[in-house]
Amino acid sequence: MKKTTGYYMRVVHRYLGFFLAGIMAMYAISGTILVFRETDFLKRQVQHEKTIATNVSVEKLGSVLKIKGLKVNRQDAGVYYFKNGSYNSQTGEATWSKKELPYILNKMTHLHKATTNRPLYVLNIFFGVSLLFFVISSFWMFMPSTSVFKKGMLFTLGGIVLTLILLFV
Repeated sequence: MKKTTGYYMRVVHRYLGFFLAGIMAMYAISGTILVFRETDFLKRQVQHEKTIATNVSVEKLGSVLKIKGLKVNRQDAGVYYFKNGSYNSQTGEATWSKKELPYILNKMTHLHKATTNRPLYVLNIFFGVSLLFFVISSFWMFMPSTSVFKKGMLFTLGGIVLTLILLFV
């Protein structure tokens, strides 16, 4: 029996799907959580304390503490006050509080948002290419002459229309 392209597509689709089941679940969960990233959903208040160099300038304080968009509200006797925290420029002590996701959810969302600055970005590219393969290989799951395939084409058309609506609305 000659093995067709469809046969190989189904085999790879099946085993790649099993292999990536865990990462797909992680992306599904983290993607859903990222929808709420600008809210306090599932977040808890975490207190941070850090001793850094003394006399750090106001301009550099945010990058040293790794706080995006840090703005000093006021300064009093060498102590800089910013939203939810302070920095003593004479002792180098900084304290602040921040709302954060629980540890595992935080790790998941950071992996989901990986860029080329992170070493695991290659895995994100592999996962993206694998998802694209799933899209393409799904058209080889059933013979084109079957009613399942024809109904599948209607669902595909519906999904494309929904995608276009979401993109342009």
